[in-house]
Amino acid sequence: MKVLQKRDITIWLVSVTVVIISNILSGKFDIVNLTATLLGATSLILLAKGNVWGNIIMIVFSILYGIASFRYRYWGEMLTYLGMTLPMAVLSTVSWLKNPSAGNKNEVKIQHLSKKQIVNMAIFTLLATLIFGVLLVKFNTPNIVFSVLSITTSFLAAYLSFQRSTWYAFAYALNDIVLIVLWVLASIDDISNLPMVANFSIFLFNDAYGFYSWKKREKTQI
Repeated sequence: MKVLQKRDITIWLVSVTVVIISNILSGKFDIVNLTATLLGATSLILLAKGNVWGNIIMIVFSILYGIASFRYRYWGEMLTYLGMTLPMAVLSTVSWLKNPSAGNKNEVKIQHLSKKQIVNMAIFTLLATLIFGVLLVKFNTPNIVFSVLSITTSFLAAYLSFQRSTWYAFAYALNDIVLIVLWVLASIDDISNLPMVANFSIFLFNDAYGFYSWKKREKTQI
């Protein structure tokens, strides 16, 4: 909490409040979804500050969100977060610990991507989309188009986070939009999934704040 300013704490408290209220109003209190979302909101605030604990909490969030996705048969989300986001969060944790900012050891050093890294990102993203996309088709995943889009945006976000790029937050924001659509579709079948729509709407706001924070920090670091 020492790395958070008053504005960060305010955003975190508002996020937590909205998450809890949306879960209560749904009429079906789900401790797994609630815990996952609370951890996710906390992770995003810390990531916005460039703090490595954001990645560590993301590891736990990935496990719980994978469970929530499994229960609705969103195999794409389950495979993406358990098979991709989780290990990438581990790699990002190591990368961030090795590259602290010279001016503030509680922040990661921001990096601009080289042309080679951008090409690698494009290749790896395509491969991840194709591999996981084939698996989703085999599992008869609901809402396949948006599930595949979620894989693409999730991998982009995870890769950019590992590379310590400001654009990680932008990619996560795109992923949030896809997830909002996915859980809206899920809520049509089961209204108890509606809190997940509110949850990822909060995530979208937090990732937008993260992008703003990193852009602002770039001016002092680079």
